[in-house]
Amino acid sequence: MNIQRWIARREPNWKRLDSLLTQVEKKGLKSLHASEIRELASLYRSVSADLARARTNQVGNILVQDLQRLTSRGYNQIYQGSRRQEWQAVGQFYRWGFPRIVQKTLGYTVVATVIFLVGALIAWWYAWQDPVFISLIAPESLIEKVRDRGELWMGSIVGIEPLASSSIMINNIKVSFGAVAGGITGGIYTVFLLVYNGLHIGAIATLVGQNNLAYPFWAFVFPHGSLELPAIFLAGGAGLLIAKGILFPGKYRRVDAMKIYGSQAAQLVFGIIPMLIIAGTIEGFFSPSPLVPEPLKYMTGTALFTLLVLYCSRKELDNSHN
Repeated sequence: MNIQRWIARREPNWKRLDSLLTQVEKKGLKSLHASEIRELASLYRSVSADLARARTNQVGNILVQDLQRLTSRGYNQIYQGSRRQEWQAVGQFYRWGFPRIVQKTLGYTVVATVIFLVGALIAWWYAWQDPVFISLIAPESLIEKVRDRGELWMGSIVGIEPLASSSIMINNIKVSFGAVAGGITGGIYTVFLLVYNGLHIGAIATLVGQNNLAYPFWAFVFPHGSLELPAIFLAGGAGLLIAKGILFPGKYRRVDAMKIYGSQAAQLVFGIIPMLIIAGTIEGFFSPSPLVPEPLKYMTGTALFTLLVLYCSRKELDNSHN
């Protein structure tokens, strides 16, 4: 190989890559046009091949070191830079994207919440009219513990907090994902899950109320329920969005409507996962703890729900100042 001729032929590519990398290092990858990003990737591969060839043909340590530095810079910007951008995109989503999609799809979340509350009210009504109704929903062992012994069941969590917390997280995620996936049944399964969970909490709330245990029961529910229940309502809204794309595509073709509403549902799911993880941790470690005063549990739940509402209103509040 004629080394001088090879260097003369390849050097413009090295200089061009150096120029693009310098721009990226100073201004970021976003400063490049799409064609320049493709050129950057192509030049990086080309220069990497040149480095391998230079090593094989022993063209000189200085040139090899220069090409090695150039390819290292290219690797850092193309691969590590893209990873940084991915994490930045995730951060931007949780900072602005999730509140925005919550506001955009708020109507569906409200409908899901109403369905849940209707189920809870039905259970409350029938449980007060006919105590047998509770036994159709709640386990007999739980009913006996509350009615006969005047105790709640949360003490069973104490001592096995890590196991209980992980089990609770998994269960909550399964329920939420089920509500979302239920959209493909035209929303039938989504509605069923919302009503069922509403019936369950309505019956349990009536049971503890009838046995003068409402205050400690809601002290347990408030801290984690302030995030867990809104997450389930958002998941229900996501399921209803998918159902709308299937049943009522409107001005869109059905396949396009499913893509649009499915994308919105996916964003909601991505956003509620941290809520469910935090709620599961609180339910496993904080809510059942006998060391935490009950007034503090109420205050914690109220504070968390207030922060959630403020967070989900961020974009709207910020826009009001523009």
